[in-house]
Amino acid sequence: MNRLAIFVRDERGGSAAEFALTLPLLLLLLFGIIDVGRFIYEYNMAEKATQMGVRYAVSTGVVPTGLSSYSFATGPTTPVPAGDPVPASYFSVATCTDSSCSCTGSACSSLSGYSNANFRQIVDRMKIFYPYIGYNNVTVEYRNIGLGFAGDPGGSDIAALVTVRLQGLSYRPLTGMLFKTTLSMGAFSSSLTLEDGAGSVAN
Repeated sequence: MNRLAIFVRDERGGSAAEFALTLPLLLLLLFGIIDVGRFIYEYNMAEKATQMGVRYAVSTGVVPTGLSSYSFATGPTTPVPAGDPVPASYFSVATCTDSSCSCTGSACSSLSGYSNANFRQIVDRMKIFYPYIGYNNVTVEYRNIGLGFAGDPGGSDIAALVTVRLQGLSYRPLTGMLFKTTLSMGAFSSSLTLEDGAGSVAN
């Protein structure tokens, strides 16, 4: 009986037992802090990639190739007077993916050119800043906002607002590996006005 009482009152090894109980919580907290830092870092990299993508898109070859060479002063059945801005009814917006461009406006059939090489160059530029981007994660949009003029001899008649959108990315946290979960990173977009749309280098 005395041995049992001594065993019950023996506190040796208590610290080890307490440590074993709290260790999983401490590790979960540590990995949680690391995950938050990694998520913020990757989010910033994806945002920077979007900004650099649109910077590249406005100064290099346009994806809907017809937009850079078509003259709205001579091409349409009812031409736009030279020097006038191109109305949205002729061309409103072109949305381009890795496979094609969709367009709204009466002149779309004349702007049907599509360059997959130009599209992929934009995405490849973005992947320098965030390598996990796939071609299917990116959309490039060219929207007529009234800048430019019909018959411009120096380039595209429309100085479109170019928007690069990045979506469908997910983040897998270290703690998520235990529960097999991922987090959506949401959508990113960045816009600039089209410049020459014909170069091969962007700063």
